[in-house]
Amino acid sequence: MATPAIFSRIENPWKQNPWFEAVAVAQERARKRLPKPVYGALVAGSERGQTIADNQAAFTELGLAPHVAGHRADRTMATSVMGQEISLPVIMSPTGVQAVHPDGEVAVARAAAARGTVIGLSNFASKSVEEVVAANPQTFFQMYWTGDRDTMVQRMQRAHAAGAQGLIATLDWSFSMGRDWGSPEIPEKVDLKTMVRMAPQVALRPRWLWQFGRTGTIPDLTAPNLSPPDGGPAPTFFGAYYEWMTTPPPSWDDVAWMRETWDQISGRPFMLKGVCRVDDALRAVDCGVAAISVSNHGGNNLDGTPASIRVLKPVADAVGGQVEVVMDGGIRRGSDVVKALAMGARAVMIGRAYLWGLAANGQAGVENVLDVLRSGIDSALLGMGVQSIDELGPELLVVPEGFHRPLGVPASS
Repeated sequence: MATPAIFSRIENPWKQNPWFEAVAVAQERARKRLPKPVYGALVAGSERGQTIADNQAAFTELGLAPHVAGHRADRTMATSVMGQEISLPVIMSPTGVQAVHPDGEVAVARAAAARGTVIGLSNFASKSVEEVVAANPQTFFQMYWTGDRDTMVQRMQRAHAAGAQGLIATLDWSFSMGRDWGSPEIPEKVDLKTMVRMAPQVALRPRWLWQFGRTGTIPDLTAPNLSPPDGGPAPTFFGAYYEWMTTPPPSWDDVAWMRETWDQISGRPFMLKGVCRVDDALRAVDCGVAAISVSNHGGNNLDGTPASIRVLKPVADAVGGQVEVVMDGGIRRGSDVVKALAMGARAVMIGRAYLWGLAANGQAGVENVLDVLRSGIDSALLGMGVQSIDELGPELLVVPEGFHRPLGVPASS
């Protein structure tokens, strides 16, 4: 679509200092910029929001044990996840359709590449895996258990052909449509009728409208990574959701099949995302996964699940060094990252934090979020007198009694 002349001749009338010093500031700018239902889709969790609240509150219960002298002048936070060398222990979690900005996942991929880290790309994304890998070769492709096995094989083959360096499987999605505050409206597609109906809400956020007008695009609510191999049209978000709803949930044999199939296709690592229990973590090890993500999917899954940071250490202790462990859920500052690493995570994944940066200032906003986290990590390492994230351990934390939630611990443990 060509850029309308009216937009091509107008400079941004809302231009302001684009830099922000905290993720909370990015969130506030996103709130002011985005139409209410779009922002609501970013911040809302499932049902009463108990899990999304605990994801953040749990970090406030943990303290740090600083040193008064003997600090290290040189500090490093580089690590690797599933064979990918990264400059800081933060990677981009796969999230669904990113219509908060015209460039969507491509902007996130470029930002991650500029800061030396990995992007996880959802198969519900609004940009294709080919576009995203071109923007950042360090891309992990994420799949839900949707469709039949032949369809899933085709999607794995496409991701491998595009250059994806790993596969992330999300298999436990059980999102409840019931939200105590109501679910934000997500249209099936953005057409003239939809634009007219939602015009009053969009008109209240002219900066967001101007941004899309400048690029000559409209928010894309299709899922190009779910396009059929015959070149047919990509399904809408709700079409993809229907496919998931009508696919029988997977067994552990299915998990093993998925891991083995990806290995046969690509020979590249496989991560199982959504692990909260020790017994599930041990089963994942038996299935041959390279990594697990301790995650409750940002509070968007089964409400009442404990915060990810509460279940992290029991899981990490149980699997030892058999697989890599990452964590996501509630990360808002560098000290949160350090707490997760001290509990046994190799790295963390962020979701809402980078989406707020994307909404606030596109690619530069995502880079800003990563810079904020990097600075916070470095400050925490300095204060605790350690030179590397490899030196972090639970002895550097102040952990209240009863903080950990060891779920599904085998009786013999």
